[in-house]
Amino acid sequence: MIDTTQIELSTDLQELIERLAENNHDHWARKRIEEGWRYGPERNDSYKEHPDLVPYAELSESEKAYDRNTVIEVLKAIIALGYDIKRT
Repeated sequence: MIDTTQIELSTDLQELIERLAENNHDHWARKRIEEGWRYGPERNDSYKEHPDLVPYAELSESEKAYDRNTVIEVLKAIIALGYDIKRT
């Protein structure tokens, strides 16, 4: 496991984090839909229904935070491995 405990992300990465979180959600949702899942008010594996099969903008703040945290950990790991993240 890559130790990311000492990595701090700069505030100028917030737009990148948000865009990647949205992309991550969209990719996940697209794959689920391709597998036959659809929106349902509660998760039901038997009927392949999931409440998060909605556009990213319609997710609850806690679900958006989950996607953001996934992205944040990936970015921290990239930096911990010695890479720089710079906008060109």
